[in-house]
Amino acid sequence: MKGLTLNCLGKKEEAYDFVRRAPASPSAVTCGPLSSMRRVTHNHIPPAPAAVRVSCGPRFLTTHSGWHVYGLLQRSDKKYDEAIKCYRNALKLDKDNLQILRDLSLLQIQMRDLEGYRETRYQLLQLRPTQRASWIGYAIAYHLLKDYDTALRLLEEFRKTQQVPPNKIDYEYSELLLYQNEVMREASLFQESLDHIEMYEKQICDQLKVEEIKGEMLLKLGKLDEAARAYRNLIDRNAENWSYYEGLEKALQPCTMEKRLQIYEEVGNKHPKALSLKRLPLNFLTGEIFREKIDKFLRTNFSKGCPPLFTTLKSLYNSPETVSVIEELVTGYEFSLRTCDLFSPNESGEKEPPTTLLWVRYFLAQHFDRLDKKDLALEYIDAAIETTPTLIELFYIKAKIYKHAGNLQEAAKWMDEAQSLDTADRFINSKCAKYMLRAGLVKEAEDMCSKFTREGTSSMDNLNEMQCMWFQTECATAYQRLGKYGDALKKCHEIERHFFEITDDQFDFHTYCMRKMTLRAYVDLLKLEDVLRRHSFYFKAARCAIEIYLKLHDNPLTDESQEQEVNSENLSAKELKKMLSKQRRAQKKAKLEEERRHAERERQQKNQKKRRDEDEEEISGPKEELLPEKLEKVENPLEEAIKFLTPLKNLVADCIDTHLLAFEIYFRKGKFLLMLQSVKRAFALEADHPWLHECLIRFSKAVSDHSNLHEVVYKVLSQEMQKIFTNKNHDTFNDEFLKKKSNSIQHLLSGAKMMYFLDNSRQEKAISIAMQLEESLLDRNVRSCTKVLEALLDGSFGSCSAQAEEYRTACQRLFPLATAFMPPVTEDDKGSNARNNGTINHDVLTNEI
Repeated sequence: MKGLTLNCLGKKEEAYDFVRRAPASPSAVTCGPLSSMRRVTHNHIPPAPAAVRVSCGPRFLTTHSGWHVYGLLQRSDKKYDEAIKCYRNALKLDKDNLQILRDLSLLQIQMRDLEGYRETRYQLLQLRPTQRASWIGYAIAYHLLKDYDTALRLLEEFRKTQQVPPNKIDYEYSELLLYQNEVMREASLFQESLDHIEMYEKQICDQLKVEEIKGEMLLKLGKLDEAARAYRNLIDRNAENWSYYEGLEKALQPCTMEKRLQIYEEVGNKHPKALSLKRLPLNFLTGEIFREKIDKFLRTNFSKGCPPLFTTLKSLYNSPETVSVIEELVTGYEFSLRTCDLFSPNESGEKEPPTTLLWVRYFLAQHFDRLDKKDLALEYIDAAIETTPTLIELFYIKAKIYKHAGNLQEAAKWMDEAQSLDTADRFINSKCAKYMLRAGLVKEAEDMCSKFTREGTSSMDNLNEMQCMWFQTECATAYQRLGKYGDALKKCHEIERHFFEITDDQFDFHTYCMRKMTLRAYVDLLKLEDVLRRHSFYFKAARCAIEIYLKLHDNPLTDESQEQEVNSENLSAKELKKMLSKQRRAQKKAKLEEERRHAERERQQKNQKKRRDEDEEEISGPKEELLPEKLEKVENPLEEAIKFLTPLKNLVADCIDTHLLAFEIYFRKGKFLLMLQSVKRAFALEADHPWLHECLIRFSKAVSDHSNLHEVVYKVLSQEMQKIFTNKNHDTFNDEFLKKKSNSIQHLLSGAKMMYFLDNSRQEKAISIAMQLEESLLDRNVRSCTKVLEALLDGSFGSCSAQAEEYRTACQRLFPLATAFMPPVTEDDKGSNARNNGTINHDVLTNEI
């Protein structure tokens, strides 16, 4: 007990010492003959963490309580595997201890040891057959193991014991019935599910779920007339739910466009105000009917003033025919409203208010931005701003246009102007911070977020405390672009810790959900936690971290002293003296800044310690501080990269980037079989991916150049690569790739890079292939062209500065707003423009606007 108390006080070293010194109790000696008892010495005790490992003296843990408490300490340190070993040792001494069995079951479900969880729940059911949690826990174990028949049998046996009158609605009983039905649906027992829901529907609280299950099961069973009635009832409850209309169409099975439209018109007579009934038919209508319906839809929304109208119609932009109809109609509206305040000069009636023209221009700006006509988009949005300079949405869209045009600094400027019109709007504040991070203005973004973070603490720390991962992912990529790898890695590790904490937080729900009978939500939680690291936030952070670790492996950071020695070799005495003086001033300034940051960090840590909850049950100890300087000088970057890669390989295997990142790591480690595994998985997903093409040629050439491979390994690698290369040599394979993908800039770039990689004497031809900018190229945009320019500058084609400048000039003519293609900025230019040195002067911006 003293050990437990010390552990809760955070004194872990003393806690482990006391628990491991716990003497044997008389009950431990009398539980069986000494000859049959296994004497548990210190050699059998799982090792304590390195920080708390102590010498315990010649004592033995021979009581179940000693092992149990030792397991509790391990659990508080998140050493779940070790805690499970302790609990099992405790059960050897007291196999029917309920508390130990419960604790063991919690750790087993936490670690997804489903077989062990089922056995433990069976023991609990035998010991406490009258408890509800015993039956439910045992049934859930079989459900998670996909043994649906046994799970349903257990749930039915337990349901029979519940004394709930047929005319009474009990929430916990209702949840049990819905969970039972969910297991039936997962087992594809559609008829049984339908019969079950119809039998007990009067005892279920969630009647909406009952109707949805009915409609779904009737569709699965092919009872289309009954399914149609069910979905009509659902539409009467909520006429804006798109999935109900999808179900109704599947039930009625219209064979022509006219019959599909008739369905919506019939429902529309009953629900004339439903917006979905006007929007959904636009997805399948064509010709004059489409023109008539979209005309009416657009006029109604423009008259009312509907800012998200373009977002509502964005899915229609996949068809060139519908885009041309929309453009013709809306540009006609704009001209007519500008001249006579009517949608059409030939019609008569009440004139439209000035706001209608405003929203038409607002729509046209987004329309032409989507079509990559930035000049027209800016003309329309500037005209709208001129008439209404206080509307936030206009500045928001202008910032968006500049972002798509490749001018992130200008985009951040206009988004800053948008948020200045309403500083209490958290959405626009967050958007502004995001745009600033994209433009590399990290300090300004932090100041922007500080308007909504807690006072008295750094906004960075507060955002980390709130697990604000959108900010941290953007911040990590911003630091990566700025070359601040240590700060970027800190953000990536913070995000990784968030996901670890989210995984760990499920521990509290294992008992809570059993007690409250929220079984469907509990099973959904377990399934979510199993694939948690599929989330885009984790993928972005992991990718950023892996790319940085690969860069650090290829180009390790050197100490300042070594850099100074290298730089001073070719300098005169005067230049060297000037350089050393400059370095001393920079070091002094950096030292003062570091002292300030250290003092600020200590102050924040003290404030956070005061605010820490005093009633916290278990303290896992302070986490290791993430220091940027330490993170960017890690000894083995590739091993750190693999830590981020492993969850991606397990959970995001359907994304080709996962396997290509894995290849890059294993290529540097020289793991040929793992490289083969990565390229094969990537090839199965997208055989013509440009990055994969580079990996294939590099891998194949590495295999052919590597002379000391084991004979069996070389044979396997050669056979597998022949299946991909189909007995072609590298040059032929690359030439065929270029011919096949001659309409894509990114594919041409990869093929050109490999042409130079295989034969550097073909530099001129390779560069000419990469520099193509014909209109027929499908991906002729800022992003693709920027990659080409970077490749020309980073040595992928050797020394070619003249060609790079020629390409930059050509791209500038194509994309005049993109900063990536603007001429290099001189020091004098930087001094005259506040934005270029990473600051935003709000007074200057206001005057410019």
